[in-house]
Amino acid sequence: MTRSYLIALQVLVAVAAIAAWHVLTTVPIFGVTVLPPFFFSTPHDVAARIVKWFAEGSIWKHLWITLLEAMLAFLIGSVAGVLVGFWFARKPLVAAVFDPYVKIVNALPRVVLAPIFVLWLGLGIWSKVALGVTLVFFIVFFNVYQGVKEVSLTVLSNARMLGMNERQLMRHVYWPSALSWMFSSLHTSVGFAVVGAVVGEYLGSAAGLGYLIQQAEGVFDVAGVFAGMVVLAAFVIVIDLVVTLIENRLLIWRPVAAETRG
Repeated sequence: MTRSYLIALQVLVAVAAIAAWHVLTTVPIFGVTVLPPFFFSTPHDVAARIVKWFAEGSIWKHLWITLLEAMLAFLIGSVAGVLVGFWFARKPLVAAVFDPYVKIVNALPRVVLAPIFVLWLGLGIWSKVALGVTLVFFIVFFNVYQGVKEVSLTVLSNARMLGMNERQLMRHVYWPSALSWMFSSLHTSVGFAVVGAVVGEYLGSAAGLGYLIQQAEGVFDVAGVFAGMVVLAAFVIVIDLVVTLIENRLLIWRPVAAETRG
């Protein structure tokens, strides 16, 4: 399957979904509108709201705030997850001691933590960053930990037989083994970093996409809510594309998986 054909299919799915949304919200079926516009808005109204935001320029401030919060959460959570994941994988005793505590903290509902972060860090960006970090950290941590633990014993034994020291093993064996796992987690973490920022803004802020959505919801502006979610979705896709470009650059050595006929 070529890249252009895949993109065409992806666009076709989006067009079909929007067309179905338009039909179900504007065309009565047996005299009944399946999706009442008051509750589901319409693609035209949502598009008009997005165009209005960008035409007025009011959206840029909110996009920048959410981007800053999400990027800080993504970077801090990812770096911390990679470092702690490597440390735990290389120190089995440390991992065994802290294992129950990691599971306890990971099980805490993040929505419960959000008001606590607001009390500790205020209504500025750092309470949203902290919430995003708690979401990103564990995803990256568990994947890196597993990636290092599952390094090929044959490769490891051969490297040691060739006289590699711990630093060389880390660079040439453990790190490449963990990279695929790490980038797999980073794709997921992008969305969670944005979720942390938006949820934090929704609970208390004066700017950001979460603030826009919360304000629209407060006055039953369904078109505004859906417009905020569409902008948010596009926002996440752009960031994920950047992660994909970095992944392709760093994992250029990775063999291409054989395609299967569907």
